[in-house]
Formats: sequence, structure tokens, C-alpha cells
Amino acid sequence: MRTLAVVGGGVIGLSVAWRAAGAGWTVTLFDPAVGSGSSWVAGGMLAPLSEGWPGEDAALAFGAASLIRWPGFAARLLAVTGTDVFVADQTLTVALDAADAADLRTIAEWVNSRGHELRVLDRAGVRAAEPSLGRGVRAGLLALAEPAVDNRALVTALRNACAAAGVEFRAERVESPSELSYDRIVLAAGAATAELWPGLPVRPVKGEILRLRRRPSAPLAPARVIRARVHGRPIYLVPRRDGIVLGATQYEVGFDNAVTVAGVRDLVTDAEAVLPGLGEYEFAEAIAGSRPGSPDNLPLIGYLSERVIVAAGHGRNGILDTPVTADAVLALLADSELPEARAADPRRFSTAAPLYPGGVR
Repeated sequence: MRTLAVVGGGVIGLSVAWRAAGAGWTVTLFDPAVGSGSSWVAGGMLAPLSEGWPGEDAALAFGAASLIRWPGFAARLLAVTGTDVFVADQTLTVALDAADAADLRTIAEWVNSRGHELRVLDRAGVRAAEPSLGRGVRAGLLALAEPAVDNRALVTALRNACAAAGVEFRAERVESPSELSYDRIVLAAGAATAELWPGLPVRPVKGEILRLRRRPSAPLAPARVIRARVHGRPIYLVPRRDGIVLGATQYEVGFDNAVTVAGVRDLVTDAEAVLPGLGEYEFAEAIAGSRPGSPDNLPLIGYLSERVIVAAGHGRNGILDTPVTADAVLALLADSELPEARAADPRRFSTAAPLYPGGVR
């Protein structure tokens, strides 16, 4: 029986472990605290189209390839665990000034020219879609095919699916892949992956989010994911069954997961410009995590040596990219490749540690 070690217990590591066990591998997952990293902090948006921008063709194609896999991935998880992870069906990006409204039109024209669908809404269209939004909203960009998931429900379901598939969990910290005597090793430790393979261009990017619980006196949360840019700062509001996840700040400060007063202030102030009734919500949690960033905002998925595969560097799109990443790693484990993941090949970077020239072998 072929043996596989997965280092990292976020959504990427869990999904790879689950799928590999189902493909016949004997899988051991190493993580001192499964699901406690950036996967636990995430908003759960699946929005590669709304985040598109002219010239970023590779990122759009990679994200869209994962988005199209999400219904099947979620259905398989539902069948195994009984957990429905979806919390919204659509995404609405709104503009509060003329410059941002022009950007929405630019995004729509470019994304639609790539075979996808985004709809530009005027002020009246936005109000009709989401009446609770502020009157300062001037325009919107509606993505009918961009849902959202509950990231914490997803982490829990993946862990249960792994257990059902026979994955062994070890609450141990791995210092180096060389200490693991397995046929194959997948490094999926998020922002800490570069510590396991020095020279790998993966870095921590801090992000703070707030979880707000709806009180009886508060207005209902929007039915869709709401995204916006306020005073140059991007924010999102993602519905949950009990309220809203509000995010997210972004700082290049290394592994610093302290929540700051300034971060909370900016998130609340900016969000109230979009959703005026937000002040009636209960403040339930403030938390920060380290997203695993890469130089070009695409992940690194591929062989680093004859035994070691990396699956890291997903940045803020770790939840979105989970299905296509699992498919890509499973293809590598089967001595094949996934064409949609070629742009994520780690050999595109020059690193201090040489990258294995294999892949399809």
C-alpha cells in the first residue's frame, strides 16, 4: 500500500488527505492543531470573477477552474458528512464613487469577454437586489455563479470526511520533510510552508476579520456576499446563519496574528458605509490569521523533489481553490498532471532550493 504524509491541516491539506485516502493511499496528516490556521479565519467567498482584472488571465482561469468544481466537491462532502457548507448563492460587488463604478464596468467587460457572466447594476438595480444597503452605493456588479461557504463548517466536514476515509491524524509539528519516511509527502502548511522548504516563495499576509451576530432588533443580513472598496480599503460581508462575517484587513507584518484597534475600527467604519444597520449587530469575535501569499497571487502546486509535493501559497483564495488543488495533487500522485493547474507550477520561480524537474514521470 502506498503511503502519503500530508503536512498541514487546513482546508488544502484536509481535502488532499481525504481525496488521497479515497484513491487508495494510506494517509497520515501531521498538524498540532488541525483547522486552527487561516482556514478557520476565512470569509469563505468563492469569487474569482468579481476579483478579475484585465491582464490577470492565469489567476482568472485557475480560480474559475476551481469554482466550476465546487458544486461536485460540496455534494460529495454532503454525501459523506451530511454537512451543507453553502451560505450564499451569489456575490454583489458595489461601488460608492464614480471611479469604483468605472472599475466595475472594466471588470465586467473583461471577464465577460473571457466567457463568464457578470451583470452591471445601476443604483436602482442594487437597491432592488439588496434594499438594506446604503444609499451612497452608486453601482453594482452581480455574479450569479459566485457562492460562498461557511469556512468553519467546511473545516469540520473535511476533518470528519478524512476520519471516515481512514486518515490518521498526528498532532505533531514537522520540522523537515526529510524526517518523514513515506512514499510521498505533501507540504500544505499554509504560510509556514517556507519553513519546511527554505527558499520557497510563500510568505504570511495578515488578515483580520470580525464575526457579527444578528440581534432581533437588527436588520437581516444581505442574502448575497457583499464586496466593496471604501476609502481605498477592500471589505466584504459574508452571510452566516446567525449573522455576518466582516473582513478583511491586509498587512505585510510577518507572523503577527494580534487583532488591532485600528483594524477593527476601519472594518466597522467602512462596513457601515455599505450596510448602515450593521451597528445593531452583536460583536461576537475578532480574529486574525496569516494567509499564505505568493509573488504572483497564484499558488504553488507541484513536485519539489522526487517525494515532496507542495500545495501552498493560495493567499486569500484558499477556500476557493480547494477543489482544483485537490484534483491537481491527486493527478501528481497518479504520475499525471492537471492541465488547469499548470500556471501553479512552482518551477516558475527561482528559489534558493532547487525544484524537482519532474511532475509527469
